[in-house]
Amino acid sequence: MSPSVPLQEMIRAIRSARTQCEERGVIQRECAAIRAQFRQADNGGRSHNLAKLLYVHMLGYPAHFGQMECVRMIASPRYSEKRVGYLGAMMLLDEKQDASLLITNSIKNDLAHSNQYVQSLALCTLACMGSAEMCRDLAPEIDRLLRASNSYIKKKAALCAVHIVRKVHELGELFAPAARSLLSEKNHGVLHGAVVLIIELCERNPETLERFRKTVPDLVQIMKGLVLSGYSPEHDVAGISDPFLQVSTDPWAHIDKSYLCSIIKKTKKTCTNIRDILSVVATNTDSTKTVGNAVLYETVLTVLDIKSESGLRVLAVNILGRFLLNNDRNIRYIAMTSLQKIVGTDHNAVQRHRGTIVDCLKDQDASVNRALELSLALVSASNIRSMMKELLLFLSSCPPELRAHAASGIFNAAERYAPSQRWHIDTMLHVLITAGGDVRDETVPNLIQLITNASELHCYTVHKLYRALLADISQQSLVQVACWCIGEYGDLLLRGDCQETEPVQVTEDDALDALETVLQSHMSSPATRGFALTATMKLSTRITDNVDRIRSIVSIYGSCIDVELQQRAVEYNALFKKYDHMRYAMKKSTCPQGELLLPPQQPANQVRYVDTKSRPGR
Repeated sequence: MSPSVPLQEMIRAIRSARTQCEERGVIQRECAAIRAQFRQADNGGRSHNLAKLLYVHMLGYPAHFGQMECVRMIASPRYSEKRVGYLGAMMLLDEKQDASLLITNSIKNDLAHSNQYVQSLALCTLACMGSAEMCRDLAPEIDRLLRASNSYIKKKAALCAVHIVRKVHELGELFAPAARSLLSEKNHGVLHGAVVLIIELCERNPETLERFRKTVPDLVQIMKGLVLSGYSPEHDVAGISDPFLQVSTDPWAHIDKSYLCSIIKKTKKTCTNIRDILSVVATNTDSTKTVGNAVLYETVLTVLDIKSESGLRVLAVNILGRFLLNNDRNIRYIAMTSLQKIVGTDHNAVQRHRGTIVDCLKDQDASVNRALELSLALVSASNIRSMMKELLLFLSSCPPELRAHAASGIFNAAERYAPSQRWHIDTMLHVLITAGGDVRDETVPNLIQLITNASELHCYTVHKLYRALLADISQQSLVQVACWCIGEYGDLLLRGDCQETEPVQVTEDDALDALETVLQSHMSSPATRGFALTATMKLSTRITDNVDRIRSIVSIYGSCIDVELQQRAVEYNALFKKYDHMRYAMKKSTCPQGELLLPPQQPANQVRYVDTKSRPGR
């Protein structure tokens, strides 16, 4: 490839390379030619070569050898070379490299240049990669340009001042007077830069925020002029008058809210004007365009942050409700994020959009997480039944990564607002059937405690859990609760006369078959087998004809590889051998002296026999 090949030819050669190796070969040959020309004293194609080198840098290949060429071209008196040199400096240099200090004097000279475009190049470069040392050296020049008569230069100087304030916080005091005077400009670009600079100064220093208290009426007036002004082709974007300036002139939505609210409340007239303008913007802005939605969103944030009157806050919530109907998922996402922040303070206003929020649960993207959080926050005693139907429907089809969180939220809502114990138990069982493998560990003991306390529902619960156990034994939490209930209330299951559900005739063999299936299933965890083994043992006091089968089942696990399960089986076998004479007394429902006790809080950990007549040692 010839060293003098044009940039377009080089790009065409790189794009036509069939392999990465061929592409590297093209770039290496061109970089070698560029180096050779950089070493020549009289090189007329320096800007051409540096432009090609910048393209190579954009492709991710090393181009550091062009840094010094950028420094030389910045010092060139020719504008064409200076422009490419500054562009190269912004791409190839940063504040950590020593070469960046070499251009400080050139930037200073160009800031005082008579050509506004040369000044613009220097301002853009300083704002892009100026180090703290460069900012300290050149800050007086920027302050001088902020007071210039050229609007083109002032708007760039304002943005450059923002970079300087971020780099060196104490220099903010230098720019404060000039920033205040820029608000009287008519040029929208200068106004935009001034507002951004003022916001930056106020965020860095609370004392500066107090000093800019007098600018709030000016900002309100600017906003009013934008809203009430007629059509202006120069500033119109999709029917909105300069939406960029409208968004930036909501500084109270960006600055520290505690200071700002105190400033606004000091002047009743200013506060009234702000609310009037926000009301006009919220009512008249077209929400069918993206620019309109951007302005409305900033307006909503402002209304919510300055603690407006209830009517204006309801209007803001209604705007977010319209966002939820938008086809753009990004807009729906930010609407739900905002509603989630205010649902605690404006619960009734958000509640009006409950149907739309619940519909967002059907989205198949990241916004469904926000919709779930918001839906759970909207659950109350008055809508618990309808909301729970929607949440349970969502649980059956939600992404796996959200299932645990959804189940936990449903459990908390059911515990807090359950209209009845039976509804509470049915809801928890529904969650266990749907997502039993994703619930938290404390769910099982909590449900057992709930069932224990609902004595009138023992028969109903044990029948329902028995059916669920026969249908699916893969949900471990459900299986554990079912085993506990069968062991604890097996006599009610065998009786088969439950009035609250369809009668099902369950024999002793059927109950033992279900428990033995759990014990033998490869899907059962050691903890679940412990529940099933304990339930089997407890059934020996509730049945009459299959005690030998129970003894046989328990003895099998006396040599189990799982130590916990083996220990239980050995202890239960010991009970069969040593205390079998107590079984008749335990089966008598009228005899309170002997019973099989299992604490609900620890359903699978221990079993103890109590007998006041045959206690050892008496």
